[in-house]
Amino acid sequence: MIRSSDGIEIPTSLAEWCDPRRMALVVYDMQVGICRQVEGAAAIVERTGIVLEAARSAGMRVAFTRHLSLPKTWMGATQLRTAMAWQRRDDPDAVEPWFLRDADATQIVPELAPRADEAIFDKLTMSAFDSTALGFALRDCGVRAIALAGIAMEIGIEPTVRQAADNGFVAVVIEDACGFGNKEASGRSMATLRFLGEAIVTDVAGFRGALADAL
Repeated sequence: MIRSSDGIEIPTSLAEWCDPRRMALVVYDMQVGICRQVEGAAAIVERTGIVLEAARSAGMRVAFTRHLSLPKTWMGATQLRTAMAWQRRDDPDAVEPWFLRDADATQIVPELAPRADEAIFDKLTMSAFDSTALGFALRDCGVRAIALAGIAMEIGIEPTVRQAADNGFVAVVIEDACGFGNKEASGRSMATLRFLGEAIVTDVAGFRGALADAL
């Protein structure tokens, strides 16, 4: 049941939040070069595909994020330090920009190819909000909630969820459609989100059911 306070509507059920007028689906970093690094990525691609089809069928807005590398001349201290850690290099001159804009590794996996009417937000940070116009676009369309699927929970999905809350959005985590590189770290991320109450946690079946109830 939708509650209200001083004229402000507060949805209280997953189905109410899943109204396509209120929610957008964000497919997080399902890129060729990321999926090939993650064990179990094929299952996440399949489940994300189910979520994507349900969202499209319901007329929900869909956005994709891609992690982007800048050319080395534009890689500053933070980007170089992160690349050194991920590539296990001691020398910043030895790192390579893995996700240049037009590189094959940067592209969304073909099974989830974005449609012409779907947005792609390229980012330099782990959160989907910090270095993109995602927040502006959501507000501009009157969207108040996002559903999240993709890779990886412990690296980018958790900070995206937490920053969503800080920016006034409700995040729905579709847990079995969120992959991870480190199972223990992913478990800690989910435990933190549940403890803080910053997200609504569901699974693929729950999301599809709530979406059907919302229509």
